[in-house]
Amino acid sequence: MTFDLSSLVLFGLLLAICVGLLVYVFNLRSALTRTEQVAQADAALAVSLRTERDLAVQNAIRFEAELDSERKQGLGRIESLNEAKEALTSQFKNLANEILEDKSKRFTEQNAASLDALLKPLQTKLTEFKEQVNTSYGNEARERFALKNEIERLANLNLRMSDETRSLTKALKGDSKVQGNWGELVLESILESSGLRKGEEYLVQDSHTQTDGSRLQPDVVVKLPEGRSLVVDSKVSITAYARHAQTSDPELAEQELAAHIQSLRQHIQGLSNKNYSSLYGIGSVDFVLMFVPIEPAFLLALKTAPNLYQEALAKNIVLVCPSTLMATLRTVAHLWRQDQQNRNALEIAKQCGTLYDKFVGFVEDLEKLGQRLEQAQTSYHDAFNKLKSGKGNLIRTAQKVRELGVKPSKNLSVPLIESSSDLED
Repeated sequence: MTFDLSSLVLFGLLLAICVGLLVYVFNLRSALTRTEQVAQADAALAVSLRTERDLAVQNAIRFEAELDSERKQGLGRIESLNEAKEALTSQFKNLANEILEDKSKRFTEQNAASLDALLKPLQTKLTEFKEQVNTSYGNEARERFALKNEIERLANLNLRMSDETRSLTKALKGDSKVQGNWGELVLESILESSGLRKGEEYLVQDSHTQTDGSRLQPDVVVKLPEGRSLVVDSKVSITAYARHAQTSDPELAEQELAAHIQSLRQHIQGLSNKNYSSLYGIGSVDFVLMFVPIEPAFLLALKTAPNLYQEALAKNIVLVCPSTLMATLRTVAHLWRQDQQNRNALEIAKQCGTLYDKFVGFVEDLEKLGQRLEQAQTSYHDAFNKLKSGKGNLIRTAQKVRELGVKPSKNLSVPLIESSSDLED
């Protein structure tokens, strides 16, 4: 019994092992089958992917070729369009230039005569103004050059006058009347060389009677622009200066030099007392020129008494010698020329303004004339339309009268009759 039970157990174990082996083999075969199926599916998928890849490569190559072809065609079309654009632009420019040239030519031909008639007077005035301005500047440059030459000539003249002064000293130092006449002679000589006109721009010995019966007679009155007047009076102080120059004694020379300066101070005071600057009222310059004809005496006095000039200026007296007086008078002459040029420029500007006003008036008259011509043309068309248009118009009525048997000596034009008939119909 024991053996049979063990056999049964052993048989059961063997049977279980066999069954397990069978199950394992069955599962293994199933797994192998599934593996083969997956491998086959992978192989098919790989074949499909390679096919699709080859097809995609072929499509990409084809698309690239088509795109390149289309790109080339597009570039060709762009080049064609650019050429067409350039051709059209060139033709348009040529056409525009032809039209502009034709219009410009017609406008020029139609308006050249009118514009010439309008602008020629203005051009003439502007040309005259330009010539006058150029002439004025040229004259001014020549005058400056002449002034330079005159200053150089004056320097030489002063040297010569210094030599002549020594010769004249002996003749002049003893007679004050002779000294005064000589000073006035030198003064008038400088005036004649300054470019000023006697009787016009300066007066000599212009006499004035005061309210108290006294008479004032300055040596020279120089006229300035804007109605101003400048008095110049000659004062000769040579006696003490001559003694100073001739003496060899230093103390005596100092005394004579002091006497010479004192003589000039007396002349300054006497000239200030005459109050020449009040003779011409508000038109008079508020100072008087005291002319010292001997330049070395003048310079020596200023060198010795430097405050002498300020003393004179405090009394409204300005000390001048031949060189400074000439420069002053030359400046006055230049002021007169500038004043004349300014008056000429103002007159030219006035004439140009008048011409421009006339030109504007002429243009306004032309515009009015154009408006009236347009109105006349409109009235003409209205009247003519009434003559030939509408039922029972005059032309048609007159033609009917003629058709009734009237035999006039003249006939209306056929186009006019036809246009009248058309309008009536």
